[in-house]
Amino acid sequence: MGRVPDFFVIGHPKCGTTALYAMLKRHPQIYMSDVKEPQFFASDLRVLSGDERSSAGQRTLSEYMALFEAARPDQLVGDASTRHIWSPGAAARIAAAQPAARVIAVLREPTSFLRSLHLQLLQNRAEDEPDLGRAIALEQDRRAGRALTELAASQPKLLMYAERAGYLEQLRRYHAVFPRDQVLVLIYEDFRADNERTLRQVQRFLGVDDTVPVEVLEANPSVRRRVGLDETVFAVTYGRSRGARMVRKTLMRLTPRRLRQEAFRTLQRSVLFGSPRPPDEELMLELRRRFKPEVQALSEYLDRDLVTLWGYEAID
Repeated sequence: MGRVPDFFVIGHPKCGTTALYAMLKRHPQIYMSDVKEPQFFASDLRVLSGDERSSAGQRTLSEYMALFEAARPDQLVGDASTRHIWSPGAAARIAAAQPAARVIAVLREPTSFLRSLHLQLLQNRAEDEPDLGRAIALEQDRRAGRALTELAASQPKLLMYAERAGYLEQLRRYHAVFPRDQVLVLIYEDFRADNERTLRQVQRFLGVDDTVPVEVLEANPSVRRRVGLDETVFAVTYGRSRGARMVRKTLMRLTPRRLRQEAFRTLQRSVLFGSPRPPDEELMLELRRRFKPEVQALSEYLDRDLVTLWGYEAID
C-alpha cells in the first residue's frame, strides 16, 4: 500500500521548493505525489495548533504511504513539505521511518524570506497585519493567543517569524539523526541564479540521471493582496450568507467545475493580487542587524561565506 519516501525536500515556503518539486516531478526516475505538502511528519505542529487537517488529510502512516502507491519499483519516491524544516520533531520521525532518507534543505537570506513569507500569509489570510515590522512585534501577544486571525488561532506558530528564520537549529536537528552526506543544503539565491545547475546538483545527490532535459520553472511568486477586491470575492466564494450561497449555487449550475476553478485562478492572478510594494529599507536594515549573528554562525557551520553572499559584511 505505497512506500515511505526515499527523499524529502524540506525547504521553507518562498524558497523555491514549489519549483523544485515541479521540476523533480517531471523526472522519469522520480515519483512525487500529486499532493505537495503532505506534512505528515510535522504532526507536532498540528497537535500544538489543534489543527486536525493536513494538506492531504493523512492521519496514519498507511494513509500517508498510499500517496505514493502509484510509484514504479524503479522510481525514487519524494516528499516536499515545508513544515518538516521548522517542526521540532519531524527530523527524528523521518529518520525512524526511513533511516536511509536523503534530505534536501533550501535556505534563503532571512529578511528576504520573512518579507515573502509575510506576503504569503497575508494572501492566504493567516495574517491580517499588513506591516511586517508590526507583525513581528506582535509575536509575544500571538504566542499568548492574542491578535490572531481565525485561521492562525488554530495554528499560531505560523506567525512566529523569528522562529521560522532559525536555520542553524533547524539544520542541527537533521544532522543529529542523519549522516551529513545524506543532507544537501541548497541556497535559494543559487537556485534563482541558475535553476538548471542546482537541479543537476540535486539529481546527482539523489543518484538519478542528471542529463535529462530540464524545463526551468518559477512557481508561487510573491504577490500583494488587493484587500477590497479580495474581501468581496472571498465573501462570495466562502461566505455563509444567504446571498453568497445563492451566487455559488447559480455558478455551479451554469458552469463546469474545471471552468470555475480556472476562472478563479485567472481572477487571482490578474485582479486580486498585484506586484508587491518595495520593501521598507529601514526595517530590512533593522532585521539584518538582528539576524547577522545567525548568518555568521550558519556560515561557519556550513563552511560557506553566506555573510558576503547575502550582503551582511557591511552590517554593523
